[in-house]
Amino acid sequence: MYHKKTSLGLDENIESILTYAGIWVTGLIFLFIEKENNHVRFHAMQSLITFFSLFIASSLILVIPVIGVMISSLITFIGTVLWFLLMYKAYNGEIFKLPFIGNLAEELTFGESFEEKNK
Repeated sequence: MYHKKTSLGLDENIESILTYAGIWVTGLIFLFIEKENNHVRFHAMQSLITFFSLFIASSLILVIPVIGVMISSLITFIGTVLWFLLMYKAYNGEIFKLPFIGNLAEELTFGESFEEKNK
């Protein structure tokens, strides 16, 4: 399987997986440093939106006595499953869009869908 190089000189599948590796932080970093590769930029934005949202939701829910810890733990479990899934899909070169979040990531990154951007 051939992968294009990025502006950093890495294969795009490696750089894409790195956008998820540090949860939302690496998504933010790669949005700033990768200027050319749309594949990587999409994954970086999806990582940022997904994991920052889960982080905020989990933190806010923790203030609810007793049940907050259980719900926060469930959010953490879901986030972990998503983390592995998204890294796997990114490594395989797929543009795997999460429901709603994937479309939002496209809109915020490109102002249009990824498919239209790469025509």
